[in-house]
Amino acid sequence: MKKILFISFFLASQAIFAQKQNADLLITNATIYTVNPKFDQAEAMAVKSGKIIAVGKTADLIKKYKAVKTINAEGKFVYPGFYDAHAHFYSFGMNLQTVNLRGTQSFQEVLDKVTAFQKEKNVNFIIGRGWDQNDWKVKEFPSKKELDALFPNTPVALTRIDGHAMLANSKALELAGIRKTTKIEGGQIEIKDGELTGILIDNPMEKVYAVVPKPKKETQIQALKDAQKVMFDHGLTTINEAGLEKEIIDLIDTLQQKNELDINIYAMVKATQDNVDLYTQLGVYKTDKLNVRSFKFMGDGALGSRGACLHNEYSDMPKHFGALLSPIADIKKMAKQIADSDYQMNSHAIGDSTNAVLLNIYKEVLKDKSDRRWKIEHAQIMLEKDFDAFSLNIIPSVQPTHATSDMYWAEKRLGSSRIKNSYAYKKMLDKAGIIALGTDFPIEEVNPMYTFYAAVARKDLKNYPEGGFQPENALTREETLKGMTIWAAYSNFEENEKGSLEVGKWADFTIFDNDLLTEDIDAIPFVKPVNTFIKGKQVK
Repeated sequence: MKKILFISFFLASQAIFAQKQNADLLITNATIYTVNPKFDQAEAMAVKSGKIIAVGKTADLIKKYKAVKTINAEGKFVYPGFYDAHAHFYSFGMNLQTVNLRGTQSFQEVLDKVTAFQKEKNVNFIIGRGWDQNDWKVKEFPSKKELDALFPNTPVALTRIDGHAMLANSKALELAGIRKTTKIEGGQIEIKDGELTGILIDNPMEKVYAVVPKPKKETQIQALKDAQKVMFDHGLTTINEAGLEKEIIDLIDTLQQKNELDINIYAMVKATQDNVDLYTQLGVYKTDKLNVRSFKFMGDGALGSRGACLHNEYSDMPKHFGALLSPIADIKKMAKQIADSDYQMNSHAIGDSTNAVLLNIYKEVLKDKSDRRWKIEHAQIMLEKDFDAFSLNIIPSVQPTHATSDMYWAEKRLGSSRIKNSYAYKKMLDKAGIIALGTDFPIEEVNPMYTFYAAVARKDLKNYPEGGFQPENALTREETLKGMTIWAAYSNFEENEKGSLEVGKWADFTIFDNDLLTEDIDAIPFVKPVNTFIKGKQVK
């Protein structure tokens, strides 16, 4: 009798097991922030062929699925894979191959780093990026004098941290054909005491870039792979790459197709006239990893290098207003061409004049068009009346760490009145209904936890200022998480495939030991992901 009962139990167990559905991965005993419309939490998630097939309670999913791999999260916290809604992925990777000048505390330190780099590498053209004179005791642009003495026969080009100013030595200027008489619209070639200082702002920099030796393809591939590793280490799974040429887009696509690059890229094509003509004819290009459907347009320069275009003069430089990088008529013509295609226009706009010009052009060319999701990238300094232009059709894409990096000197540039409508993220969110969050790395650090902290606490990593910088424009934790996930996905037309952990979407997610929604806010910058997954594949 006992034998009969055992056989019956065994057969019943086998029947139940046989009824289970197959899965590749099962996450159990977790706190899963789905970031679905109800902002629900779950305990477990099943993944098959890279997509989520079930989200629910641990007991229910264990009964229903047998998985190739099961991860008992032991109470850890799971979030949708983070977006960086505005970054320079390829440039970041290439910077890893050149002189890193981030964090230098003096121009002498810059010179020391360049000298050490050249001693090790002995390159024919020295490239570096990351210096910021606002971090130095002497907060003035350097000159090329010392570089000329150290490298009289080797061209040197050192780009400021914001990418909108450059220090070039005489050899680099000579190769670029830049002289005291050279005139280039949309920027500045600095001259003091009748001589070139080596400082170039915005458009004149392009002449130097044009003579920099083209990197080998092997170097470009290594740059992309090196950058990807950093992204995964920080829990980033989708990068909005702000401004690429076709060659690099094609290289990314090739590597992704060969499964040599897993990171998801939303590629903004650099908005030259040739690129706009080409891609509007080609149409939107989309794969499971690459989304090419937007143009990155440069409206003006940066506030730190006084290239941002303002309605009124700079508070710390009388009679200087910055400048638009293109005539308004040309901007409007390009915007109309893009509006007649399926592409988005994503425009760099720092100064209040630039934001006003672009928002007015956006409203004009989109007046009869819905669901276009054009973006204003940065939207840094605004006029009060211009906030009303934001909507689900014109979306603010901002970088919270810009506020906490710039707060030490921004008011000196703008004055006490204009600063009130600068870095005003909450006000933008209230008007638009959504906001996309990024970093603009390598201008800022890659770490999305810094983004989270700056958005919520409005403080820098030194816990300054007490109470936060303009705390009325802080975002809530839930808003911040959405800005780094589902709202960023929406801004890319990707909300049906990514940005939340729901059935049918790609299994892009991160696992943390800490709860970002309840952790002590001042501890957030030091939180690190335990694991990162893309399409169900563990990449960290």
